[in-house]
Amino acid sequence: MQETVKVAVDAMGGDNAPGEIVKGAVEAVNEKPGIKIILVGKSEKVKAELAKYTYKEEQIEVVNAEEVIETAEPPVMAIRQKKDSSIVVAMNLVKKGEADAFVSAGSSGAILVGGQLLVGRIKGVERPPLAPLIPTTTGVSLLIDCGANVDARPSHLVQFAKIGSIYMENVVGIKNPKVAIVNIGAEEEKGNMLVKETFPLLKTCPDINFIGSIEAREIPNGQADVIVCEAFVGNVILKLYEGVGAALLGKVKQGMMSTLRSKIGALLVKPALKETLKSFDASKYGGAPLLGLNGLVVKTHGSSKANEVRNSIIQCIAFKEQKINEKIMQNIALKDE
Repeated sequence: MQETVKVAVDAMGGDNAPGEIVKGAVEAVNEKPGIKIILVGKSEKVKAELAKYTYKEEQIEVVNAEEVIETAEPPVMAIRQKKDSSIVVAMNLVKKGEADAFVSAGSSGAILVGGQLLVGRIKGVERPPLAPLIPTTTGVSLLIDCGANVDARPSHLVQFAKIGSIYMENVVGIKNPKVAIVNIGAEEEKGNMLVKETFPLLKTCPDINFIGSIEAREIPNGQADVIVCEAFVGNVILKLYEGVGAALLGKVKQGMMSTLRSKIGALLVKPALKETLKSFDASKYGGAPLLGLNGLVVKTHGSSKANEVRNSIIQCIAFKEQKINEKIMQNIALKDE
């Protein structure tokens, strides 16, 4: 019998809360009977949104939380002072084992701080990295870290590589995933001090399939399955990735609507183009998990709509079923002691 996966969802986080968050939660339970969702937030507002939909009531529970942590608030202070916020209440459910995972489109800073202070790190994990799946021409790659540790050390990046390999092999199903470190050239002697110090450690690490450096322009081609970097570089890559994709799509649409001939051509290529663009839609892969914690924490875009919320919830199933935390503990924490 399939084990039920319990996911606490921050119903008040993000630009489109609670409407799109609740809609995504309903879509998730209607698609996956093995999920139990705990919507955390202002119960009156959440229940008003739920009333719009049909779903199995036993699959969705509402837990009241009267406070909301706003994006501009100092994260540490907010986590400590707003005990009745949707983020804190939901994360405490994970901490107490009443939920397996937490999903939020809310304040990134509060989620990162709360993940470490409330949920807690797995013993032996130095820094938990934020790791989204990004689309490539060959499938997907894991970008690790993209926002959690801007001042990482070489030992942190080595752990990121190990954690990323475990995730890609067990959740995505890529055997012996290829690992590369982001650099400004392919040569081993290139890079800043952090990359130069980390490269030989990755090269001699027996637990990963290290293939060397990767330049940013090669990332979309899928040359590596796990892309290792510290958070500043990773966040720039991620945001540029999203920005260029949106700009190109806008230009393509503009060009197709410029003349009568191009409009006719657009009608002919629309089905094929739509299918191609769908493969580069990052939202279908869900949010970015904060890996290496005692429970799963997933951060979705602040602008997430129901589709991304649904996918972020559903990705928690594979994480639970494949026992990712247990494997991180066995392959990293225990080995490094």
